Amino acid sequence: MSLPEVKLSDPKALRGYAHPLRMALIGLLRQHGPLTATQTAERLGESVPNCSFHLRQLAKYGLAERVPGADARERPWRATAHNTSWDDASDDPQVRAATDALSATQLALYTRRAEEFLARRADEPAAWRAVTGFTDRPLYVTADEMGRLTERLEALLAEYDDRVTDPTKRPADSRKVTLVQLAVLTDPPPAEPPAEPPAGTASPHAGPTGPTTAVPGAPRAGSADPTAAETGTPHAGPAGPTTAVPGAPCAGSTGPTAAGTGAPRAGSAGEEPGGQP
Repeated sequence: MSLPEVKLSDPKALRGYAHPLRMALIGLLRQHGPLTATQTAERLGESVPNCSFHLRQLAKYGLAERVPGADARERPWRATAHNTSWDDASDDPQVRAATDALSATQLALYTRRAEEFLARRADEPAAWRAVTGFTDRPLYVTADEMGRLTERLEALLAEYDDRVTDPTKRPADSRKVTLVQLAVLTDPPPAEPPAEPPAGTASPHAGPTGPTTAVPGAPRAGSADPTAAETGTPHAGPAGPTTAVPGAPCAGSTGPTAAGTGAPRAGSAGEEPGGQP
């Protein structure tokens, strides 16, 4: 199944969403909503006026909306979709700057969740410790191949989407696990080779070549820095390009996470960056 999604494209909306508390609020609403501003403040340890203000801002960008409630004095809020996504491939410099800021906020939330998991990992059952953790793997692929690989990963994960929206379909011993996908280019793009001089044109030079001067401690031309060698990271769980964090609410593609899960597509977030369950 395909989870409902909100796609942000306006730079102002992208910048507006790039706020830790707003991501936390959306994650909380996706996982536990509808909730009033008072209820979100209690769960997140924030003031009611602060949560109320940021909920109104989220509504302004189409990410949250009010719903009827039993108490006419304070109507609850709900998220308008399970996922939030954005386009990282825009040529508009304002959009690119806004998406970079949003991705940086999302990454900081993922890092915090991972650190919280590591702090309690020793207390987890051995069965869960064996299948969670961190890993990385180098791939040499074209942009098209990376796109197809991402689609295959998303199709595999989509098999579990119905459990997000229908708790009755979750196995009795299931737990919430956050998969964070980070697809990053290890090196900057290669420099373009210098243009060849026209045929018959002599290359200018500064004169005859004289002896070179050796500088003690300086690397020779063409020598490799041994610290630049690429290494793999050992992991405590199965190998893959994702990070599994059990029990952490999702915020990112954007599954039911606050911004959707990692950014497998151009950029996305689910309920993960959300508040504490």
